[in-house]
Parts: sequence; C-alpha cells; structure tokens
Amino acid sequence: MAARAAAGEAPSLADLKLRLEGFNGCALKATAKNLCFFRGAERARLMIIGEAPGRDEDLSGVPFVGPAGQLLDKMLAAIGLGEADVHITNTVYWRPPGNRTPSPQETQACRPFLDRQIELVEPQVIVLMGGAAANTVLGVPGGIMRLRGNWRAIEVGGRTIKTLPTLHPAFLLRSPAHKKQAWRDMLAAIEALEGMR
Repeated sequence: MAARAAAGEAPSLADLKLRLEGFNGCALKATAKNLCFFRGAERARLMIIGEAPGRDEDLSGVPFVGPAGQLLDKMLAAIGLGEADVHITNTVYWRPPGNRTPSPQETQACRPFLDRQIELVEPQVIVLMGGAAANTVLGVPGGIMRLRGNWRAIEVGGRTIKTLPTLHPAFLLRSPAHKKQAWRDMLAAIEALEGMR
C-alpha cells in the first residue's frame, strides 16, 4: 500500500525515479549495484517491458544494454524505430542475484511503480519481452510460446492499452531459429501503431 501511494503521487518520471531510489520494499535492491529505471523516450507510443536487469544493466544502471539489448535495438531498427521512439523498462528495477527470474513477491513490490510508469509514458502499444514479463503484466500463467503473438488488453490509469507478448532477445540469442516468430510480432506491433495514427 505504501508503494502504491508513493508511486501514484509521482507527477513525472524523474520524481518516480526518486521515489524508487528511496523505496526499500523490494529485496532485490539490497543485492544490486544500481537501479535500472528506463531508457528511451519519456513519452512514447511504444513501450517495451522485459523481465529484469542483467549483469550489464546492473553495472550501467540502464535497461537492455547488454547483448540482448543490442539485439533489441536491431529488432526496433528493422521496423523503423530507434531509442528516441520507444520507452524500455523491466518488471523489476534491480538485478536478481545470478540473473534468476524475479519472484512474484519482487514483481508485486515493483508493480505500483511500473503501473505509474505506464501512466506517465502513455503508450498505445506495449510489447512484453519474455514469459516472465507477460505473466507479470497480464496476470496470466503460461509459457511464452503459448502467449506470444496474441494481443491482449490491459487497463492502466483508466486507459486500455493493447499489449503483445513476444520472445525475449536473450532467448533469441540462444535460439536464433525463433527469430522469425519475434519478427512477426514486431511487425504486428508496428502495424497496430500505424493503424492508430
């Protein structure tokens, strides 16, 4: 409740970041080096939400900057978008030890901040990178192979937002044969945005 109150009152992303820096309700903060808030545009029609920061992100304090982030940038460039066109974040803001998947308690602790972040960014489309992000944001169980490519709507701050789960770039680096599926999803995302102009 304290997190929801603190996050809900943030008038800007800069203020939300300050509130996150002072938030001690997520145990991941104690073991991480840096808070990883977001990169990209402060307001964007497309928002990318991944699972959690990794080693490179923890060191830099910026989401999606390691090999997976570099692949994400290439995926975005292929649909005509750059960092200035999107807002990129994760379901939790601190690296889980050993790059493990965040626990439900950790994602729930960060969720009020993520919801307020979505409200402030005002995206028209959210792409969820990987099963953990899809499960967290959509509140549905299931593996990413079953969820990917299927549009769902979420309600945040009184707005309905189209949301599309896809494969995480880190998975694509390990299993490049699945890049075609991710490419179809990215095309679907840009087509949806173009249809909303």
